[in-house]
Amino acid sequence: MPLHTPKTQKLQAQLGEFHLMASPSNSDPSYSDPCAIVLAAGKGTRMNSDLPKVLCSVVDRPMIHFVLDSLEKAGIKRLIVVVGYEADAVREALASRDSEIEFVEQTEQLGTGHAVQMCAAALEKQTGPTIVVAGDSPLIQATSLQKLFDHLKTAKPSLLMGTLEKDDPTGLGRIVRNEAGDFTSIVEHKDATEDQLKICEVNMSTYLFQTADLLTVLGQLDNNNAQGEYYLTDCVALLRKAGKPVEALPVLQECESLSINNPAELKMVDEKMRAMGYA
Repeated sequence: MPLHTPKTQKLQAQLGEFHLMASPSNSDPSYSDPCAIVLAAGKGTRMNSDLPKVLCSVVDRPMIHFVLDSLEKAGIKRLIVVVGYEADAVREALASRDSEIEFVEQTEQLGTGHAVQMCAAALEKQTGPTIVVAGDSPLIQATSLQKLFDHLKTAKPSLLMGTLEKDDPTGLGRIVRNEAGDFTSIVEHKDATEDQLKICEVNMSTYLFQTADLLTVLGQLDNNNAQGEYYLTDCVALLRKAGKPVEALPVLQECESLSINNPAELKMVDEKMRAMGYA
């Protein structure tokens, strides 16, 4: 059974209301009015730091600044940052930016899906698409984001995932396609068959949604899993079940696969960014 608390039951009811108010995705949304949700609520327990993970520095700046820089370079003017652990510290660190940032607080960290659920009210009147990215991915590239937006405008899927081909995909979710090359599912490494483990195209947690469709499936997410969390990846199956088109586009660059989960990876990314000219 789903592990619903009174708080999450109330949230589900509210999300149901947003679902009823949301217009269908075939209503020709304004692609010139995109929105970005940046997930920045986590502590990052393996970083050995009291700082929120997104405030750990690369190239002498909190890493989240580089994420926001790339979003702005890609032409995204509306930025929503989901904060949680040490929320005030994140707000303060971003106060110096020229652009106006909206903050949404996730008081309980109950998964990526839950973090985006917290943004439902803010998205109620959003006419353009919404992209969801991680705040701890400082090497996200504006050119990759623009390619995703260009494809969404042309093909109009309900959800477009940014993926990449990785020489060593160990530990990452594989992008499974049918014989025609169409996306069918994401299979996590631990659940993959021997043949699926040979797939090198991987999910990098970059999701571009038609906002109305996002609001619809947010209200259908549940936490019926071992962690008791709400996963944004579950939107894939929910949209496909509803007959909505979901696509994966391998436009991300190799540098965008570099993750930061511990001090060693932080040092590696810092060195990579300096070599790329970020300093």
